[in-house]
Amino acid sequence: MSGSGTKETPDEAAPAAGAPGTRRGGALWRDAEFMKFWTGEAISQVGAQVTLLALPLTAVLALEASSSQVGLVNAASYAPFLLVTLLVGVWVDRVRRRPLMIMANAVRALLVTAVPLLAVLDLLRIEFVYVAALFIGALTVVFDVAYQSYLPTLIGKEHLVEGNSKLQGTSSLAQIGGPGLAGLLIGWVTAPFALLINGVSYLVSVITLVTIRRPEPQPAPPERQTGLWKSVGDGVRIIWDSAHLRACALQSGLYNLCWMSLQTVFVLYAARRLELSPGMIGLLLGTGAVGSLAGSLVARQLKQVLGLGAAILTALLLCCLAPVIIPLAPANGSPGSLALFVLAFAMIGAGGTIANIHVISLRQSITPDELLGRMNAGYRFVSWGTLPLGALIGGWLGDVIGLRETLFVTAGAFLSAVLVVLASPVWRLKDFPPQIGARPATAEARAEM
Repeated sequence: MSGSGTKETPDEAAPAAGAPGTRRGGALWRDAEFMKFWTGEAISQVGAQVTLLALPLTAVLALEASSSQVGLVNAASYAPFLLVTLLVGVWVDRVRRRPLMIMANAVRALLVTAVPLLAVLDLLRIEFVYVAALFIGALTVVFDVAYQSYLPTLIGKEHLVEGNSKLQGTSSLAQIGGPGLAGLLIGWVTAPFALLINGVSYLVSVITLVTIRRPEPQPAPPERQTGLWKSVGDGVRIIWDSAHLRACALQSGLYNLCWMSLQTVFVLYAARRLELSPGMIGLLLGTGAVGSLAGSLVARQLKQVLGLGAAILTALLLCCLAPVIIPLAPANGSPGSLALFVLAFAMIGAGGTIANIHVISLRQSITPDELLGRMNAGYRFVSWGTLPLGALIGGWLGDVIGLRETLFVTAGAFLSAVLVVLASPVWRLKDFPPQIGARPATAEARAEM
């Protein structure tokens, strides 16, 4: 979520009024402005989990949608991550971020509450669900890019690991409890009306954002006017020119490709080969969120003990080695095999979250404020753009070589993310490196990265 009014970057500027200052561990618990932001974000995360289940189920239960129509609903939700992310990054760098987040959540609230209203009036059609999914996805892109760019100006870069740990922790809690809450609400009030909960949660987030009193800097005017595509290119270039950002983006894209392949095939493997119930499959996948919560609680301590680069590498080894446990487990659905699945998904969740916390903090720390939006957008484009590809590859391999065999292949492919980091300077970092210059790096500067 957002930041103040001069050209100074947060670590060069004097602390804003009420800022947490330089106190160590746990300073953000005493920072009222961050607590407002965190509270609103936590509530809206729970609401978003409800929409994740309720929107497609609205199409299925209220509109009797076909499987292809449900597929279009899901595709519409993710399409904006490929279609508009880079353009949103340019926008985020040219305006204050907090007003963008307020606008995004206010419009998302309107869209999700329009679904039950149209259902009551008997005007709900599948076409509106497509449009709602598309625009909710686009506004999610706006909010997420603005939020990751705003956080450093809200709390200062010295508190990024603590802030990201807290935000990742509540995200994990939402993933643990959100689907269960969604199921109860859908059974109680039907899928369209369950969306009202998310509408309320977005409004709560709007209120908390509006009440934040810490000033946000006005983005510094560019030294020269640049066109839209040149601005997009600047965001991609800063990732490519930095060995740290380039390695993090590549490992994230490879990891997400493998994860989506694993998730796609595991659901089929568990249902067809192991004959597990949908509830049990959901429970097994949900243990990843439990691991994520545990990872968020120890991430800061791991960095203090091992150093930044070693903490990232250790976390990646944890979550990239764990997938091999899944195809090695007995293919009989016994309590022993289920325990191994729980262990694997918990390790994946814990390692992935620890790595995420430190990589996000690294990106936010070394990127100049005037390029944060474009960097985050370019990074999101690379890391999330592989998700549909991973699903397609996993499904295709499952048909060609078999489900369990595909799980083995995918487990081996996870190690590519570790190799990318090992081939970069990231794993040798003791702490955050100096901030990258706002101008494109020279040959000498690139050699030092």
